[in-house]
Amino acid sequence: MSFLSGPLILIYNPSFGRWPNLLKLNAETTCRFTRDRRRLSEAAAVVFHLPTMQGRDYPDRYPGQVWVARCMESTSNVPALADPEFMKRFDLTIGYWREASVWTTYFGALRPARLLSPPMEKTEPAPAAYFQSSAVDRSGRITLVRELMKRMRVDSYGRVLNTRALAQPDKGRPTKLAAIARHKFTLAFENAITRDYVTEKFFDPLIAGSVPVYLGAPNVVDYTPGEDCFINAADFDGPASLANYLNALGEDEAAYGKYLAWKARPLRPQFLLMLETTCIPGLHRLCPLVRGQDTGHGSVADGLSRWGHFRLAHWRGRSFSA
Repeated sequence: MSFLSGPLILIYNPSFGRWPNLLKLNAETTCRFTRDRRRLSEAAAVVFHLPTMQGRDYPDRYPGQVWVARCMESTSNVPALADPEFMKRFDLTIGYWREASVWTTYFGALRPARLLSPPMEKTEPAPAAYFQSSAVDRSGRITLVRELMKRMRVDSYGRVLNTRALAQPDKGRPTKLAAIARHKFTLAFENAITRDYVTEKFFDPLIAGSVPVYLGAPNVVDYTPGEDCFINAADFDGPASLANYLNALGEDEAAYGKYLAWKARPLRPQFLLMLETTCIPGLHRLCPLVRGQDTGHGSVADGLSRWGHFRLAHWRGRSFSA
């Protein structure tokens, strides 16, 4: 079946001002995607980005329509996620939590070779780097960083607690990776502490070859690519003991090197399975679920079996080749 005759999926609102690439979605899936709300009555499914729907009215729902909740923000930042009555209105979910209909992660289509690239020489006098520009803080991260700064050198490059300007023009993530690669540690502090909410703050230093000092998801160990690859702030009884440990570790090259040794070993099988499970973008994986419900089968397996134009093997090749 040509994708031109597949079910219509309406992206009702953008994700913080950004719309997905509809041309790509329409070319690579057997569904038709649109952001034209005038086609609401035609849509087999409607996708709502919950964070930007907060405080807004939802449209009338048409019979047989599949409603999809999409969210990559924690329940602390989007309380509606934790409201069973509110969530009953949705048939499917796309999000960071493992129970989502379409589980998505913050590392996306990450190549293992990128994670395993050798670390750079640590040339910065300050052992730790920090990036924060958003004022959102439901984890206590600002207080923790401020207390650490009293006890160790921290180069803070973001707008919050800024102490250091970037050495080159800010071109987004590549500039951030280049900066933290020169530091032994990166303070990887989430804006909220929620299970499975493990963002790029954790993965960026792993890619760059800096050791993440992590504050966030209590099950972060489930997301680690190798053994002994990070330091968990929750293992310490306060900023003083954490700072003392980081200062001592930064002076002990042999002990510090153990936190980078994972880059010379194969990645954990559990992590590779996670990469393979989530390497296809969420909206692409939504299509077979909608097709299954649209045809009355309601089975993910049935939907996948009819997903002829866009194949998992294609994404495996893109995501797992070196």
